Amino acid sequence: MMARQGGVVSLSLLAVLLLGACLPAPAAAGVLLSTLPKALAVTASAKPGQVLHAGVDKVTVTWSLNTTEPAGADAAYKNVKVNLCYAPVSQKDRGWRKSNDDLSKDKACQFKVTQQAYAAGAPGSFEYTVARDIPSGSYYVRAYALDASGTQVAYGQTGPNAAFDVAGITGIHASIKVAAGVFSAFSVVALAFFFVVENRKKNK
Repeated sequence: MMARQGGVVSLSLLAVLLLGACLPAPAAAGVLLSTLPKALAVTASAKPGQVLHAGVDKVTVTWSLNTTEPAGADAAYKNVKVNLCYAPVSQKDRGWRKSNDDLSKDKACQFKVTQQAYAAGAPGSFEYTVARDIPSGSYYVRAYALDASGTQVAYGQTGPNAAFDVAGITGIHASIKVAAGVFSAFSVVALAFFFVVENRKKNK
């Protein structure tokens, strides 16, 4: 009897261990934006309120170490990653665009502009053609300094007050709109023609 109970206990423990091995590990918390130094000075050539057209217009982004930072503060910076971020006005009532202090959960800065090596002591810049898949909305620019492991260790941004607008591609080409207008006009004319013909038949 004791042997049987011992076997049941062993099987139960084995089942618990196997179940634990199959369950996904809890997601690790990401870096908190609020803990990062705002050590990068970031600018964008687009003026506040300016409208850029996706797939056509360009914006030049520049970054450098803030002059308020002490010499050598950027010693751990290996790369710079620049993203487009939805401004608060374009996040309203859109949970899939919301900012989050935990950068692993942040949905506001989801559009990558560039990532390149960080040059200590020298400003960096990149001319970005607004991607065709950028939705219409209001945006600002944020840059992250990354260490050798790719972890964010500092940041800088133009900020929501300097937001510019993007006019996204609707997917309907101008020629299609023209064709649709022509067919609509033709339909109206054809309908009127048949209406007149039918009336003449009735009056005969």
